[in-house]
Parts: sequence; structure tokens; C-alpha cells
Amino acid sequence: MRQPVRAMTRAMPWLVAAAGASAVLLGAFGAHALRNVLGPDARELWRTASQYHFWHALALAIACVSPAGNARRGALLAFAVGIVLFCGSLYALALGAPRWWGAITPLGGVAFIVGWIALGVAFHRTDKARS
Repeated sequence: MRQPVRAMTRAMPWLVAAAGASAVLLGAFGAHALRNVLGPDARELWRTASQYHFWHALALAIACVSPAGNARRGALLAFAVGIVLFCGSLYALALGAPRWWGAITPLGGVAFIVGWIALGVAFHRTDKARS
């Protein structure tokens, strides 16, 4: 196994743990600490960000147990980038960031789509190899 691939494999559990823990932490923070601070629109942005954050933390976990290969690595990278760009931009907008931050959100959405496609490819390759 090449060195960068081995390092990535060792980092996967920490990536999943960080994504999942931060999703729960930020979701709870928004629901409790920011409940009386943010207006209804900002709370809805926060809620959307935390939902996508959590679901894609789970997607990272699924990608970790998917068959090894370039498709899995692509899925992991795409999901991580999607969480940062999509969810991060929505969190920032909810907290009052300038509206231009909204231009970042679709880039994260595209990363999520790429991640799901790559994950499907990874599982398809394994299914095809069994046939």
C-alpha cells in the first residue's frame, strides 16, 4: 500500500468521528444556545446545515466501509469538502455572514453529489467483481 493511501486509511476513523461529533455539537448549539439569538430564517438555515452535516457524516462512515479504491477515496474527499462548503456556508449565513457566502453553498452541493456518485461506483465495482 502506498504511503499516502495508508495515511488516509488511518485517518478515516478520525474523519468520521470529527464529522459526526461536530454535527451533533453544532446541531445542539443551534437548537439551544442560538434559539433566542437567531431569527426564524437564520434558524432554518442552521437547521438545514446541521441536517446535511449529520447525514453526510453518516455517508462518510458508509464510505469508510465501502470497497477500497479510487472511488472510495473520491467519495470520502467529496463528502468532507461538501460538509465544509455546503454546511459551513449555511452556518456562516445563519450567523450573519455577507450574502455572497451563499455563492459557496452550491459548490458544496456539487461535492455531495459527486460523493454519492463515487460511493455508488465503489459499491458497483465490488458487486461486479462478485459476479
